[in-house]
Amino acid sequence: MTDLRDLEPDEWEFWSSWTRAQQLLARELDRALQRDFGISKAEFSVLVTLWRADGRELRVGELSKSLGWEKSRVSHQLTRVERRAFVTRTESGASGRRTGLRLTAQGRSAVQSAITGHAGNIRRHFFDTLTAQQADAIRAWSEQTIGRLAPADDGA
Repeated sequence: MTDLRDLEPDEWEFWSSWTRAQQLLARELDRALQRDFGISKAEFSVLVTLWRADGRELRVGELSKSLGWEKSRVSHQLTRVERRAFVTRTESGASGRRTGLRLTAQGRSAVQSAITGHAGNIRRHFFDTLTAQQADAIRAWSEQTIGRLAPADDGA
């Protein structure tokens, strides 16, 4: 077990502040998605991923891999967004199995509005509060951390 003394008190304080700031920022952004657009963060993630895909369509496995989610979680979210008529299942392959997903017109409209509003909230709560030097430092550290910790095959 790691001894608490492996970090100095100011390092523990810095770590605590940093993780708390991330939690509060994520909570505020998630609440705004729900309040302003009536969609959860998970629904937004599914819709944005489909929005970015070629032809606004993906196979379920591709969506799961892109999101980094287990198939059961993807399945649960697909049920939700399908009920809301944001996506429709598509047939693919010789067997005609319903393995694809496509944004509907309603889904495209919902995600376009949410992207615009979410971007504004990200700007207001994150970017507008940073100096150029702070933004550069956070970007450099983030890219370094991703390069060190992200699996080579995750596509991120």
